[in-house]
Amino acid sequence: DVALLLGIAVCCMVIAVGISYLTPVVDFIKQLQENTGTDPEFISILLKSVGIGLVAEIAGLICTDAGNAALAKTIQILASAVILWLSLPLMRALLELVRKMMEEV
Repeated sequence: DVALLLGIAVCCMVIAVGISYLTPVVDFIKQLQENTGTDPEFISILLKSVGIGLVAEIAGLICTDAGNAALAKTIQILASAVILWLSLPLMRALLELVRKMMEEV
């Protein structure tokens, strides 16, 4: 039991250190968004999706280490469903772009 708690604590510390390495990446994405004129909502969706995927992966690994592989798979499937739901505005924008392109042809 102590090993599981210790593993979770180490994972949290690694995540905290990893976040400091992600700051330049987020700054670059913001600069890219400003230079291309992309809707900030789309960038936000992409960052949220990556965050959800990472959290789900870590939670799944913790569940697997704790001996509950079924819960780990369930977390991963649920995270995929949430990311799909979260990306609906992107899909709608893509559909609208395709419609506009089809009208011009």
